Amino acid sequence: MEHAGSVRTFMRRHFKHFNAAALVDAADAYSRHIQQGGKMLVTLAGAMSTAELGISLAEMIRQDKIHAISCTGANLEEDIFNLVAHDHYRRVPNWRELTPAQETELLEQGLNRVTDTCIPEGEAIRRIETLLMEEWIKADVMRESYFPHEFLYKLIRSGKLVPQIDTKDSWLVAACEKNLPIFVPGWEDSTTGNIYAARCLDGTIENVHTVRSGIEYSIALTSWYLRQVTPWGFFQVGGGIAGDFPICVVPLIRQDLEADVPLWSYFCQISDSTTSYGSYSGATPNEKITWEKLSEETPRFIIESDATIVAPLLFAYVCANEEVEPLHGTETFEFELVRSA
Repeated sequence: MEHAGSVRTFMRRHFKHFNAAALVDAADAYSRHIQQGGKMLVTLAGAMSTAELGISLAEMIRQDKIHAISCTGANLEEDIFNLVAHDHYRRVPNWRELTPAQETELLEQGLNRVTDTCIPEGEAIRRIETLLMEEWIKADVMRESYFPHEFLYKLIRSGKLVPQIDTKDSWLVAACEKNLPIFVPGWEDSTTGNIYAARCLDGTIENVHTVRSGIEYSIALTSWYLRQVTPWGFFQVGGGIAGDFPICVVPLIRQDLEADVPLWSYFCQISDSTTSYGSYSGATPNEKITWEKLSEETPRFIIESDATIVAPLLFAYVCANEEVEPLHGTETFEFELVRSA
């Protein structure tokens, strides 16, 4: 095999069909969207931060290829867990073969398993809990309220974090440096969300609204989208609430507020969920047309593959900063849309 000059050169040479071709098509359209002055919102589901997606995601943020993020509470906190406790993480390559007794042994060692990777309870979760508690209590006493990501921005800017990895591999540090808008639906489902609920229950935190809620995130997202003047694309890693929450801002504004705003100008989803009855994660992009999120003209892509493999490849492709040229070698056939009378 000849040596590839770049990731983009390699992919355009070898990724010709099926999901591989969809990946190149989606990456080319992403690049064109940015080159034409558009912006991109990226959504993160699953355990992408523990998969260390920050290595490639942070560079996308630094290069202004990502302009807003919607993520689960787990992805928000796990990037910071990895930042301060990376040396204490443990990988379990034979995770499929573990017995219940071995899983219990991991529990007793304070190792919370996420597939093949164990997050260390003491060095990651409890260390961040201690620092967050200081910020929560300070805000609670002052009767101030902030969103979950704003509290973590405060921690990053405080200088209290002691990194165990290069900070350029943390997507949250990169987002903080750019002051990127972040929306975290369902934060209550996260580890730090559970801790916060416990501190409200035991009276340590007096005002439950010291950490602002999901409805407040929805209002902030809506106000933010109403202010936008450039076309926005939507790049979805996985499914679930991280994607469904922000994409719904368009029908919220158009149908519920009855205000005129553009639909999303680009859409791509990486998902290994199969299309089935009622599955949001496996829904095809065309279904979103019926919900007034996308239009017939919106470039739409779905890559049915493992996001831990596909997302870094696509990010590296987009970061190549080369002019997008048409692919040659396989003629494409375009169907005309048949409209009913």
